Parts: sequence; C-alpha cells; structure tokens
Amino acid sequence: QVQLVESGGGLVQAGGSLRLSCAASGRTLWWYTMAWFRQAPGKEREIVAAITSSGGSTSYVESVKGRFTISRDNAKNTVYLQMNSLKPEDTAVYYCAARMATGRATTKDEYDYWGQGTQVTVSS
Repeated sequence: QVQLVESGGGLVQAGGSLRLSCAASGRTLWWYTMAWFRQAPGKEREIVAAITSSGGSTSYVESVKGRFTISRDNAKNTVYLQMNSLKPEDTAVYYCAARMATGRATTKDEYDYWGQGTQVTVSS
C-alpha cells in the first residue's frame, strides 16, 4: 500500500509560480509511474503531467507544456510539480497519483493510488 500526501498549494496571482510536492510512504516509489492530475469544479479529472519510474521520460497535457515541470527524487520518495506562469484556468484541486504498471497511462482509472489533493487558486 502506498500513501501519498500533497502539499504546496495555495493562492497565487496570474503569472506567479507554485511548487507542489507529493510525499509517499508505505512503499518506495522506485517502481511506480507517477502523475499529477487536476480537477476544476464541474469538470472531469484530467492528467496534467506524468513521469516514468526512472524519471527518464515525462509527458504533459498541451495546456501546460512549457510552463509546468514534473520531477521526482526517488531517494526522498517525493514527486514535484513546478508550475510557472500560472493562469486563472489552472485553478483546480491537484492530485498526485501512482501507478505500478509500466506504459503510458493518461486516465484516472489507470492509476492505483491517490493523494487527498491540494487546492491551487490563481487570481486574475
């Protein structure tokens, strides 16, 4: 069993930056593909970024490319999401997720473990 705890959310003005962290316990994250999802009010949960177990490959939803960076520190059992040039449309609850299986996975049903979420609010 993996427990995930997100932190780093908050209120920021448009154009600002935040760094989200996802700390894992229970098992090492070495073997897991990790991802960040977000869910805005009234919308479906969507994947924002994903990173392979080694950290050698990352992927992003088109709307955040060039602004967000996902990274991981396996020694610290932690995954990060650096968010720059934030826009009001980035406002959402951000969730960290872990997936044991390898291969590309972009839907929430393909991930096995979830954190409780952290709110990100971007004011205009």
